[in-house]
Amino acid sequence: MKEFTGSYVVNITPMTPDQELDEKGLQDNIEWSIAMGTAGICCVGSTGEFVSLTREERLRVARITVDQVKNRIPVLVGTAAETTRDTIEYTRHAREIGADGVLIINPYYCKPSSDEIYEHFRAVSEAVDIPIMLYNNPHTSGIDMSDELMLRICTLKNIRHVKEASGEIRHVRNLLRFSNGAIRVFCGSDDLVLESFLMGACGFISVCGNIIPDISQQLFQHVQENEIEKARRLYERILPLCEMIERSGKMVQVVKAAVNKIGHAAGPCRLPRLPLTQAEDEALESLLRDMGLLS
Repeated sequence: MKEFTGSYVVNITPMTPDQELDEKGLQDNIEWSIAMGTAGICCVGSTGEFVSLTREERLRVARITVDQVKNRIPVLVGTAAETTRDTIEYTRHAREIGADGVLIINPYYCKPSSDEIYEHFRAVSEAVDIPIMLYNNPHTSGIDMSDELMLRICTLKNIRHVKEASGEIRHVRNLLRFSNGAIRVFCGSDDLVLESFLMGACGFISVCGNIIPDISQQLFQHVQENEIEKARRLYERILPLCEMIERSGKMVQVVKAAVNKIGHAAGPCRLPRLPLTQAEDEALESLLRDMGLLS
């Protein structure tokens, strides 16, 4: 099975002022991320506003991303949906267009039981032959999957990677410990990335990578090369941004505003998400200046 490692930018979905897809902006952002050294790209995720996109838009963003990358780095496509049937359909499409893998969170409205979540992933894994990264994020799905459930799901065909975004570092530790390293854990909490790497995580689904794809990958490389002091200093530099992303309650708005400010394609969020307030926008701009990202 294909192994994923390193910092993967979880792409925003750029939009025009009237909240339509900005396809050229998406292509340009992909090229910039690759030029800056990102190890991989994830599209149609939470940061990409996947629940705010139509079915046709989701499929279009996935295809544009895979076509633009052209096999230069791995591409993961978010294929989560509320029903198992729709999840299988999106996952089949990702397989057909040549994605390297898919990222799937549990159904996020019906609040499924552990057995229902297991059966959901079992059906998807049996229906489509493509690497699946399990995604645990109780902040958006309403379910914090237990270590036992995630370990059970990772015995299924095609599932060996977990994006752990609960903010509970013990999940990272326990998944690695109880699987004897068989499970490959990606950090999904920007403000716990160094801690996750030191615990043994092999990668990072990076929201901040939309703004600093180079630094996000450098942090991973420093840990891999046992340059822990260099990693710590780099982490101290980016941590205020990571904390703003994770703790503001406006992750997508923060990231899109920052991407706009540094001169890349972002545009507005799709309603009902409103822009940052003036005070929030000023705080973000000050933070970016302190990081040396704005003159």
